[in-house]
Amino acid sequence: MEKKTVAILGMMCAGCSANVERKLNSLDGVASAAVSLPSRTALVEFDPALTSLQKMKEELAAIGYDMVIEEDRNVEAIERRAYVRLRRRVAASWLFAVATMCLSMGWVSVGSRDAANQTMLILALLNLVYCGRQFYATAVRQALHASAGMDTLVAMSTCVSFLLSVFNTFWGDAVWGSRDIEWHTYYDASVMIITFVLSGRLMEVRAKKGTASAIRGLMGLAPKTAHLVDGGMVTDAPISALQPGDTIEVRAGEKVPVDGTVVSGSARIDESMISGEPEPVAKEKGTRVLAGTLAREGQLRFKAEAVGSKTVLAGIIRMVQEAQGSKAPVQRVVDRIALIFVPAVLAMAVFTFVVWLAVGGIEAMPRAVISAVSVLVIACPCAMGLATPTALMVGIGKAANLGILIKDATALENLRKVSAMVIDKTGTLTIPNADGEAATADAGSVAPLPAHFNEQLERRETLKPHAREAMDELKDEGVSIYMMSGDTEEAAAYWAAKAGIGHYQSKVMPQDKEDLVRKLQAEGHRVAMVGDGINDSQALAAADVSIAMGKGTDIAMDVAQVTLMGTDLRRIPEAIRLSRKTVGMIRQNLFWAFIYNVVCIPLAAGVLSPVADFQITPMWASALMAMSSVSVVLNSLRLKYVA
Repeated sequence: MEKKTVAILGMMCAGCSANVERKLNSLDGVASAAVSLPSRTALVEFDPALTSLQKMKEELAAIGYDMVIEEDRNVEAIERRAYVRLRRRVAASWLFAVATMCLSMGWVSVGSRDAANQTMLILALLNLVYCGRQFYATAVRQALHASAGMDTLVAMSTCVSFLLSVFNTFWGDAVWGSRDIEWHTYYDASVMIITFVLSGRLMEVRAKKGTASAIRGLMGLAPKTAHLVDGGMVTDAPISALQPGDTIEVRAGEKVPVDGTVVSGSARIDESMISGEPEPVAKEKGTRVLAGTLAREGQLRFKAEAVGSKTVLAGIIRMVQEAQGSKAPVQRVVDRIALIFVPAVLAMAVFTFVVWLAVGGIEAMPRAVISAVSVLVIACPCAMGLATPTALMVGIGKAANLGILIKDATALENLRKVSAMVIDKTGTLTIPNADGEAATADAGSVAPLPAHFNEQLERRETLKPHAREAMDELKDEGVSIYMMSGDTEEAAAYWAAKAGIGHYQSKVMPQDKEDLVRKLQAEGHRVAMVGDGINDSQALAAADVSIAMGKGTDIAMDVAQVTLMGTDLRRIPEAIRLSRKTVGMIRQNLFWAFIYNVVCIPLAAGVLSPVADFQITPMWASALMAMSSVSVVLNSLRLKYVA
C-alpha cells in the first residue's frame, strides 16, 4: 500500500469534498481516501498494482475537479493565478451589480420600463457568462455524474430568476397582465447572487490562508540553495540538486539545507524550530545537523545523509499535512449529511414552490418562484463542511508551532478526554547526567533515604527541567499520573516524590506498563501513555492517546499518535488544553452552521409572510449564505490567538 497527500482543485463546498471522497473511495485499489475542504487536499491510501494517481486524476476530472500530481505544476502558483482570476471576476460582478441595481431601483433612467428591463437583461447575461460561468460548467458536469454541490444550487437559482425575468420582460404583460397579476423582473437578484457568492469565496480564500500558516512556516525553514563543496571549490547549488554523500558548508547566519553529520569545523546551531529547545546546541565533528536549523555562530562542513523528502523537517511537514487532512469522528457524520444536503435543498425548493401555488393559486406564481430561489440560495453546506476541518487545521498547526506533532484528528479529539496518564521515568521524566548512567539503589534501602543516597541519585540522573511544573499542570487539568520505572523501589519513590507524582510502580517490565494502561481503561479512564523507548511501545499501542518524546527511539515515535519535539514536558498539558479549545471551537462552528440553516431556510421559504409580511429575498439570501462560510473560517482562526 502507498499513502499520498495530493492537492485537489475546484472544491467549493462540503458537497464537493464529499463527492470527491466518494468517487475516490469507489475506485478499485483505493483502500481509503480522506478529503479536506479547507486545505483542498486528499489523503489517499492505495495499491499501486491496482490503480494509480493518474487514474484517480482522470476520474475526478470527469466530475469537474483537478488532482495535481505533476511535479512541474506548482499548487501555490496555480492557486495564486486562480485567486487573481477570482478577484477580477468579483470586481466585474460588482460593476454589473451596481449598474443593475441603479436601473432596478430607478436611480438611473434609460427611458421606458421595457428599455430598462432589456438593459438589465444584457448586464445580467454578461454577469452570468463572464463572472458565473464556473458555476454552470461545474453544475453540468456534476449532473452528468448524478452528483450535486453548492455550484448546483447557485446555477439553478440564478438560471430560474434570470429566465423568469426574461419571460416577464417580453411576455409579462400578455400573460400576467391579462389576469391582473403584478409582475416584476429579478435581474438584480440573479446578478447579486453571483456577486455575493463570489465575494464570499474571495473572503474565504483570504481567511483560509491563515489556517495553513503553520505549514507555510515549516516549508519556509529550508533554504533554497546550499554551499556545495567539491574538492577545493565551494559553489552554490539548488537544494533539489543535493545528493546523499555531498559535502556541504554552512556559515554563521545560514540555515542547514539537509540532514547530515559534521565532518569538520564547529558551530552553535539554533534547533528551536525543530526541537523547541531555546538554547543553541554546539556542533562539532561526528554530531548530527538537521535541515531548517540555523547556525548562530561558527562555520562547519557536513556530509549529507538525508535529502529532499527524507529529512526530519520533511517528515514533520508530511505528518502535519496528513494530520490536517485527517478526519475527526464528528466530521464523518457531517460528511454523510453533506452527501444528501443539496438533494434535500432541491426538494425543499420544489416543496416551497408547490405550497405557494397550492395556497395562492396562479396569482402566487411570482412569489412561489422567488421563494424557491431564496431557498436554493440561502442553504449553505459550506458552513457545515468547513466547521470541523478548518478548526482542526488551525489547532494542529498551532500544536506544530508549539513543538507538538499530532498524527491525526482523532488523537487531537481524544486528548481532551484524558483522565489518567502513565509516564515512563528514565528518558521521559528524567535524563542521565552527562558524566554517566543513572545510579541504582540497594534493594534493601528503606525510606526516608539518607542524604548521601539522594546525592548519588542526583549525580550520572536528573529530573528534566520543568517536569515538576508539567506534572502540577496536569493535575490541575484533572489528570491522575502514574509513573512506571524499572528502577528499585527506593529510586522510583525518590523520583516520583521529586516530580510530585503520587502513584508509581518500580521494577516494571514492558508488559507491566501495558497491564496498567488496560487496568486504568477498565476502570473507565481515558489513558495517555508517555514514553521514549522500545520497552514503552506495548503500552503506547494500548493507550487511548500515545505520546512519544522526539528524542526517543524511532519505534516509539512510529507507534505514538503525538510526538513532543524537545524535552519540555509542559507541552503535554498544553496539548490537552489545545485539544479542549479545538473541540470547543468545532462545536461552536457546527452549532452556528446548523442553526443558520434551520432558521434561514424557513424564512427564505416565506413562513412569516402571511403573519409578518417578512421574507428573505434572493439578494439577501446570497449575502447571508456567503457570510456564513466566512464566519466559520474567521471563528476558527481565533484558535491561533487563544492562550
